[in-house]
Amino acid sequence: MLAASSGQMAGLCLPRRTPSLLLPRRTAALLPRPRPRPAGTPRCAASPPPSSAGSTLECPFRQKCSPLLESVLLPGRSDLTVHEWKAVPDIWRTAAEKYPDLVAVVDPYHEPPTEWTYTQLEQEILDFSQGLRAIGVAPDEKLALFADNSCRWLVADQGIMATGAINVVRGTRSSDEELFQIYTHSESIALVVDSPQFFNRLAESFISRINTRFIVLLWGDKSCIDSQIVQDIPLYVYKDITKLGRESRNSLFLSGQPGQQDVFETISPEDVATLIYTSGTSGTPKGVMLTHRNLLHQINNLWDIVPAEPGDRFLSMLPPWHAYERACEYFIFTYGIQQVYTTVKYLKEDLQRYQPQYIISVPLVYETLYSSIHKQISSSSAARKIIALSLIKISLLYMEAKKIYEGTVLTNNPVEPSFIIYMVKWLWARFVAAFLWPLHNLAKILVYKKIHSAIGISKAGISGGGSLPMHVDKFFEAIGIKVQNGYGLTETSPVVAARRPFCNVLGTVGHPVNLTEIKVFDIETGEALPDGSKGIVKIKGPQVMKGYYKNPSATNEALDQEGWFSTGDIGWIVPHHAVGPSRKCGGMLVLEGRAKDTIVLSTGENVEPSEIEEAASRSNLISQIVVIGQDQRRLGAIIVPNEDEVLAQAKRRSMLDENGKVAKDKVMNLLYDELRTWTAHCSFRVGPIMVVDEPFTIDNGVMTPTMKIRRDKVTSKYQREIEALFK
Repeated sequence: MLAASSGQMAGLCLPRRTPSLLLPRRTAALLPRPRPRPAGTPRCAASPPPSSAGSTLECPFRQKCSPLLESVLLPGRSDLTVHEWKAVPDIWRTAAEKYPDLVAVVDPYHEPPTEWTYTQLEQEILDFSQGLRAIGVAPDEKLALFADNSCRWLVADQGIMATGAINVVRGTRSSDEELFQIYTHSESIALVVDSPQFFNRLAESFISRINTRFIVLLWGDKSCIDSQIVQDIPLYVYKDITKLGRESRNSLFLSGQPGQQDVFETISPEDVATLIYTSGTSGTPKGVMLTHRNLLHQINNLWDIVPAEPGDRFLSMLPPWHAYERACEYFIFTYGIQQVYTTVKYLKEDLQRYQPQYIISVPLVYETLYSSIHKQISSSSAARKIIALSLIKISLLYMEAKKIYEGTVLTNNPVEPSFIIYMVKWLWARFVAAFLWPLHNLAKILVYKKIHSAIGISKAGISGGGSLPMHVDKFFEAIGIKVQNGYGLTETSPVVAARRPFCNVLGTVGHPVNLTEIKVFDIETGEALPDGSKGIVKIKGPQVMKGYYKNPSATNEALDQEGWFSTGDIGWIVPHHAVGPSRKCGGMLVLEGRAKDTIVLSTGENVEPSEIEEAASRSNLISQIVVIGQDQRRLGAIIVPNEDEVLAQAKRRSMLDENGKVAKDKVMNLLYDELRTWTAHCSFRVGPIMVVDEPFTIDNGVMTPTMKIRRDKVTSKYQREIEALFK
């Protein structure tokens, strides 16, 4: 342990030595020992190293703690029997007591591979939290947590929260400049990073420009860090922090005066828990302030959507800092599940290996699985291919017939249908379903059983963070894999609506979650609209953010005085019908795009590009597409082709040149024909198209970390080409 200099020691409380004793597990786990920052130390100065293990501080120092997780620190509160959560970290005490020996996390791809029970996970969080206190972290300070999905990310996230500090989160795939802006705008005082490799990437362009009190590496070793860059900054690895935390708790317990040495306040539900900077499909990211109450609403109300049971296995692959993944993780851990960390690279292998009951992911993952299944079917023998595709079509027809008599057909017409007409449709749907049922069951045996064994997902796939294409939705329903689509935003913590397992109506994002109000307002007048009318979706509920950090104008623009948050999304609410094919859909929300993405043509018509893009993406030849409307008279499109499929199609049509390649104009013709074919049913046609070879990715800055295309970045990148295209 490094010794503090004489200058640093000025103003510090003197330690006294205490003997070492064995501690009871529960009591010892809950007792932290804070370490104050010296009086007069600047906020961005390096804090003094902690004193040696076995010492305690004799003067009070203000601290905050999670009231249930560390209830023993609060006089008169050590024997709490009612598990009422006031702060997010409180969930870990409840989980550890209910499911002590169940495996909570499995992290196979980091070094070392990790598997923790709920008891062990709670201890890691307590150790990390107290380790941060020991090196001087104070309540309400902000720590930048820039790392990817892992068990140690979870510990760091919850450890920071348990101190009453605020974590500012982002992943490693963000650009250095974006991370720098987030760090400085948030006024973070320290940096917790993923690995030495990531830190070294940041070193020259980032570290030299910031003030940081200390740096923590979650994975890897200090020896891999360039020592010249961090020579004046205290550097800790994950094990350093947890070791300091254990020693500090032991010392405090042995002093016999945990409640007298330190002034502990409870974290309030209204305290800010985290700052999440919006991934921003357009515009500049804003820092969303989410409170403990915001996140606890999600934890307490998501079971209706995901009825998890102890021992259920979840596969986790999304960025954990994203509100969707994060809230779902907190919630599922309160039910004793097992979370397995994976990546896009290992997803297919891990689906088969771990056979999860659930996977929580974004639409692109389900689209990828859909394409993979179809590709496998297409590579089969001609006979197997014909049989499989025919049976899938039969299952799709069977599901359409079921919707009519089950009452799950979407309509925005507020007028109920005639009872007699509906009865005729009901009888016809029953007849069709009865006729197709044997063939649908045959498909289960011959085709779908193999798909299920390869994918797992025995209960449900939960989709959020974007629009789920209808053809993908219908396909998974037909083969018997339940995909529940949900809706929310970072500003709403995030879930505001989702489809339930017992009423999974395709084309919707389901009913509002508990305690949540959803209304649709006219874009021009701002008046509330009746069910069935299209307008701007607004949300009101306990999950709505506190506001944007240091941005009152943006906060006032998004939140009105009555607490309604304007989502910027266009949608409508399904009218309530007592009878008819839509009788079970009333009150569900249907989304149709983003208001800011709407293209207004010179004719006055509004075009939602998502409709065209979703239809075009069904083509095997089109990998990615962005619809544009540069001159306001007609639509265009930027297309990234699927090169392998284009080459195969060109070969079938004998379009290859003597070198086995396809001329650019022929590629353009192929793609234009595909676009016209797949978008024939859409309300608007696409005119000129531009073909680009470089895919839209996170690394080149035109896709968000949750895999949504950033329209503003695409149009900015190809501005000259777009202008030439429309000329």
